Amino acid sequence: MLDIKFLRANPEIVKENIRKKFQDEKLILVDEVIKLDEQFRATKTRSDFLRSQRNSISKEIGALMSKGQREEAEKKKKQVEDIAQELADLKTSEDNIESQIRERMLVIPNIIDPSVPIGKDDSENVERERFGEPIVPDFEVPYHVDIMERLNGIDLDSARKTSGNGFYYLCGDIARLHSSILSYARDFMIDRGFTYYIPPFMIRGNVVNGVMSFSEMENMMYKIEGEDLYLIGTSEHSMIGKFIDTILDEEQLPQALTSYSPCFRKEVGAHGIEERGVYRIHQFEKEEMIVVCKPEESPQWFEKLYHITVDFFRSLDIPVRTLECCSGDLADLKVKSIDVEAWSPRQKKYFEVGSCSNLGDAQARRLGIRIRSKEKGNYLAHTLNNTVVAPPRMLIAFLENNLNADGSVTIPKPLQMYMGGKEVIKK
Repeated sequence: MLDIKFLRANPEIVKENIRKKFQDEKLILVDEVIKLDEQFRATKTRSDFLRSQRNSISKEIGALMSKGQREEAEKKKKQVEDIAQELADLKTSEDNIESQIRERMLVIPNIIDPSVPIGKDDSENVERERFGEPIVPDFEVPYHVDIMERLNGIDLDSARKTSGNGFYYLCGDIARLHSSILSYARDFMIDRGFTYYIPPFMIRGNVVNGVMSFSEMENMMYKIEGEDLYLIGTSEHSMIGKFIDTILDEEQLPQALTSYSPCFRKEVGAHGIEERGVYRIHQFEKEEMIVVCKPEESPQWFEKLYHITVDFFRSLDIPVRTLECCSGDLADLKVKSIDVEAWSPRQKKYFEVGSCSNLGDAQARRLGIRIRSKEKGNYLAHTLNNTVVAPPRMLIAFLENNLNADGSVTIPKPLQMYMGGKEVIKK
């Protein structure tokens, strides 16, 4: 959410930013906010004047009463009553206008970084770098579910019976591999100085509204019926929510945290849920990284965070590339975002396995996350998040890149200790 003072002073900049995101239907919101803001300030000015008048008249009443001029005092009391009624009406009006302003401000997108490429959708994202040599083996690489089934590692049919499409049973060595990847990711982040968390897996509605846009919430979040609780779509939601209405001393920053959680997503939209596969599903697990920092430090943290994901995949010898997300592919709260994509030998192309985002002060403004400074006073923090690894998608990349001609899967050294010393998975 933008600072209304910025929008008030720079309406054309805000409109141009909306155009860059190809959301022209939102242009009218800027003019509506400006008009409502004028009404709000006029109402506030009138309220301040009336309160001043009420104070003056109250003093006059005291003076009149002390002089025994009771009739005159009663007339003044009537004026005070009238002022009180008008103030009550103005307060109702203020609250209504403020609500309308916030409703619109929550929909107006954040100002994107000048370096973000302009494009309508993800087809116009820009490749930044490649890491590792993509290899296509001289034997056929089966679909990832076929690899898992041949290793007795997945049961989709039973999951459909219990839960429907978008769910799965992992079992045997594939289930163990899944857990090993998460354990390795946890230690990988701890070794880089991040504090490990297991957060709540449900959050309240005010936290949801603070961490994401309304459209994202509608397409992603599962609401608990009859409760003000939502299942998290990523641990970023509860980890950023941890700082709601918090003032952090500058000495406490940066907060560099890593967290494990299951994730639950409706996945409403054009892509839909896979009937046979684990790429786009309703439930998965993930290791995340979150940073709360000073505004001037967020660009450096952004670069650092997505390189950690690159380093993680390269430590397992999986080729990856990074894609700069274009303006039309950025969620409304994001200032800048880079996707990390892993190489698929079967498809002979890269696919998304993680996303790194700098949200500027958008989440901090919504949630009231501030920094205390003796020199500058209190000011808003910046927040960032990035995927370390989400094993369902990571499993696809891992199995395809470590598959052998005989159908077995080689376990890289970093994972062997988490797999009980096992060097290869066989049927």
